[in-house]
Amino acid sequence: MILVGVVAVVLGYLVADRALRPLDRVTETAQRLSESTLHERIALRGPQDEVKRLADTFDAMLDRLHRVFDAQRRFIANASHELRTPLAVNRTVLEVSLEEPAASEDLKALARALLGATARYERLIDGLLMLAQSEQEITTRRPVDLREVVRTAMEQIGPQPRRGKVTVHEDLYPAVAHGDPLFLERCLVNLLENAVKYNVRDGEVWVRLREDDAGACLTVENTGPPVPPYEVGDLFEPFRRHGGDRIRSARGAGLGLSIVRAIAVAHGGTADARARPEGGLVVTVRLPR
Repeated sequence: MILVGVVAVVLGYLVADRALRPLDRVTETAQRLSESTLHERIALRGPQDEVKRLADTFDAMLDRLHRVFDAQRRFIANASHELRTPLAVNRTVLEVSLEEPAASEDLKALARALLGATARYERLIDGLLMLAQSEQEITTRRPVDLREVVRTAMEQIGPQPRRGKVTVHEDLYPAVAHGDPLFLERCLVNLLENAVKYNVRDGEVWVRLREDDAGACLTVENTGPPVPPYEVGDLFEPFRRHGGDRIRSARGAGLGLSIVRAIAVAHGGTADARARPEGGLVVTVRLPR
């Protein structure tokens, strides 16, 4: 009886494991899915039983979601491309009018104001296009030396704020991530530009890069105006800025951290932030091996 009982338990475990294994595949796929990995499918093979019908229904739902998200991203990208042409024409006309000798000072002042507005809208459109592209599936994946990417991004930082020089401190250790080097460079450029732009007079920025068993960890910390802790999460939403400011500021399009998080998620990583008690932010980007 003991032997029969042991054999029955073993056989029951094997049968139950074989029967529930397809459900485990459905669960693992559902947990792994995100907006950038909707191309994955369960593709369960076997007899047309209840589990097979469940997997096929789940795959059909993923097909519909993938088409909707893909159409949305294509619309943003196409709209951004179409809007660039008239803005470029406006900028050219305004620049020509500024060079006209017969133009009055009032006309030149108006042209300069319109040039500033045009440049702001061009930055907004470029940010929307980058956001739409970064949320798509990453097709180029190769080992990327993040330390070199950080140094390249630091060379692209714009001019220092007029109100004071910002000192950047580096603490970079070797770290490698697999992904698209152009997107990773854009992610780091946005992080460094935000850290310099939203700073104080004679402020500081600390850039730290580490690698552990989980992957690469990049931290960008900066001095700056105080940010309430309950507003930190909103900074990753489009058109949000420090202090909860929405698109009223001329300092940027408010898409920097949104693009950072979209690129990190597309690479299977995360992007988080926390407020410094002394003022400013600490933004951490983690990328898996």
